[in-house]
Amino acid sequence: MSAQTLGFAVQPEDRPVLDELVAYFGDGNRSAYLRATLKVMKSIMIADQLREAQAYGQQRTAELGIDASDVPARVQEFLKATPKSKRG
Repeated sequence: MSAQTLGFAVQPEDRPVLDELVAYFGDGNRSAYLRATLKVMKSIMIADQLREAQAYGQQRTAELGIDASDVPARVQEFLKATPKSKRG
């Protein structure tokens, strides 16, 4: 698989910060910096999604009157009762 060149615009006031980050994280190579940034931003995205899922779960358990300490046992009951083929 070959790399593909993409263009993007940077505001003039952001250029010094970009250059500084490229020098530090990409050793002066913008492509290396972008690859490093992709990994970091992906982990931030996953963390945000997990926080949202956790908040939803806490909201739903509160609405259903389920105590947080009961959740692990309920999950185990569900896993035992549900065939693996229907879980995912």
